[in-house]
Amino acid sequence: MDIQTLSVTNEDNIVIITINRPDALNAINSQVMGELNYVFSNSIDKQSTKGVIITGSGQKAFVAGADITELQNKNEQEGYSLAKKGHDTFGLIENFPLPVIAAINGFSLGGGNELAMACHIRIAAPNAKFGQPEVNLGLIPGFGGTQRLIQYLGKGRAMELLLTGDMIDANQALEYGLITHIIPQEELLDKAKSMINKIGQKGPLAIASTIQAVNAFFDKSANGFVRELVGFSKTIESEESTEGVAAFLEKRKPNFRKS
Repeated sequence: MDIQTLSVTNEDNIVIITINRPDALNAINSQVMGELNYVFSNSIDKQSTKGVIITGSGQKAFVAGADITELQNKNEQEGYSLAKKGHDTFGLIENFPLPVIAAINGFSLGGGNELAMACHIRIAAPNAKFGQPEVNLGLIPGFGGTQRLIQYLGKGRAMELLLTGDMIDANQALEYGLITHIIPQEELLDKAKSMINKIGQKGPLAIASTIQAVNAFFDKSANGFVRELVGFSKTIESEESTEGVAAFLEKRKPNFRKS
């Protein structure tokens, strides 16, 4: 696929995906969604990659929402197809076996906030703003926002933001648990890389199994305790567990990525 709306780079085995539509404040359109799906499905070497960072171009916006021009004159079936594409792509990101960090460098609204919430960890610059303003257009979130916002904010706060369309700033997002750190704009990517490098020192199978088990808590079709039991049993017989336990007993750092 010819990638046109994303900038995808690899820096020391960390994949950095930049939504690159600065003239539209990096708004998500069908092409962005398709390219994100392609990159996460086909373009990331899971064996050598330590993690993924998603950010937006410029200093104003992470992703300022869905591209409004694509929402005009849609019938019910077309709307369903559009939302389903978003659900599938963001579900792919949420369940990716490597850590995915959203480095939120500005507006994170609507579909952009839904993208950020699909990532495993969110950090933000002080100028970041968050919200689901779809009701202002007579719409509701279509890419998982009604469900994931509750996970991070709780029903009361999520309901208020969803019904009013109000935005919150980085300090409120940190207080509410939507993000975990506020980092100066110029240090945002370095912080995300540092976090991925730290996670990259752990066992890859353990990381993937942890992501699966945590996500199962919110999956009504799954039993999170069973997922944890299965993950633990698989990791305990793995080579990386053998290495991790041996390293602990020998008082040395484990080498989970032998090359």
